[in-house]
Amino acid sequence: MSDLLITGGTVITVDEEGQIFDPGVIAVRGDEILYVGPAGGELPPYWKPQRVINAENKLVLPGLVNSHTHAAMVLFRGNGDDLSLQEWLENKIWPLENKLSAEAVYWGTLLAIAEMFLSGITAFADMYFFPDAIARAVAESGIRAAIAPGLLGISPDSATRLREAISFCQEWNGAAGGRVTTMLGPHAPYTCPPEYLAQSLAAARDIEVGIHIHLAETETEIRGIKDQYGVSPVAYLCRQDLSNVHILAAHCVHLEDADIDLLSQNNINVVHNPGSNLKLASGIAPVPRLLTAGIPVALGTDGAASNNNLDILEEARLVALIHKGYTGQPTVIPAEEALKMATANGAAALGLKRKCGRLKAGMKADLILIDRQQPHLYPRFNPLSALIYSARSSDVDTVIVNGEIVVERGELCTLDGEKIMHMAERQARKLLQ
Repeated sequence: MSDLLITGGTVITVDEEGQIFDPGVIAVRGDEILYVGPAGGELPPYWKPQRVINAENKLVLPGLVNSHTHAAMVLFRGNGDDLSLQEWLENKIWPLENKLSAEAVYWGTLLAIAEMFLSGITAFADMYFFPDAIARAVAESGIRAAIAPGLLGISPDSATRLREAISFCQEWNGAAGGRVTTMLGPHAPYTCPPEYLAQSLAAARDIEVGIHIHLAETETEIRGIKDQYGVSPVAYLCRQDLSNVHILAAHCVHLEDADIDLLSQNNINVVHNPGSNLKLASGIAPVPRLLTAGIPVALGTDGAASNNNLDILEEARLVALIHKGYTGQPTVIPAEEALKMATANGAAALGLKRKCGRLKAGMKADLILIDRQQPHLYPRFNPLSALIYSARSSDVDTVIVNGEIVVERGELCTLDGEKIMHMAERQARKLLQ
């Protein structure tokens, strides 16, 4: 880790004032941003960079955040496409997941991290099995992650799984220099009966971690919960004691006005997954209404088995375009809002809003450089518009996490991509035997 000076680029801070410095300067000391401002601004006295990065012809912005995924599901990418959610889960995914091993999850997670790094993602929220293998991959790679062991309250060993998840959270929370944080992951209302959900929430409160849950994803879920409990999935969750527990709720596609009120009242962070929701025909979440209600909406890819990539720039473009078309209002979710959803709101969803998601002094040095020297990014008018409506993930040039360069000139620095692809392919083939 060395002190860095990044100079000459267009710095998009995503701070509370929406400041853009063109050209701008960022000073990094160790794992922390020391200074952000215009070129020619006064740098901290007595600070000398060990390395200067010339960001001319680059956009410099906070690292992107994938706020809901199942990283190791990259192993199932392309196997079971064009099916309904229940058929996809019951006939394709669950049978394969029953064969998973820690080794498979480790290599699958590394493959996902390599893909996310190269597309500018510096942090992600994961819910899956074999969490120790996930944490090991995160620690070795250099990425930042909030890891939630997946919990199914309807499984025969649900009590044991909860105890193991609590132990995992206690062991790994704050590990890898603070890059690993943990949550508990009760899967969804339809897989977690009230007593189990209450136990998960109480445990999260006791060990001071958050909850990562799927919520109101499909009409089938809505009907099932209403038939069984007489309320919507959101109301089902909010019947529980949510005090002093950070909640990340993925999807929230099918919502009544009362549900939106409950989400707002309980400070629940919603993660919109437009690509996955479209591919599985789950529906279109009422994102403009959520934002109007003051609910912070972040972006996720979901697993690569239902998307089929881990590209948050693509999700940011989708969220801006879908809701314009769906509402008939071209001003809905402008580029600035879409970028905020992909960065600052994502950090908030992971419980990391004081650490990352914005470029400002005191935040962790999680940032990316995007190469503007591309035909599709000319002429250079509005950098926010270029980023959301024109840029591609392949334009990502440099990725820095916690002050460490993990991608440079579009090449992985901390991971052996060839080996990871080979080992992940091998694990995927074994699962299909």
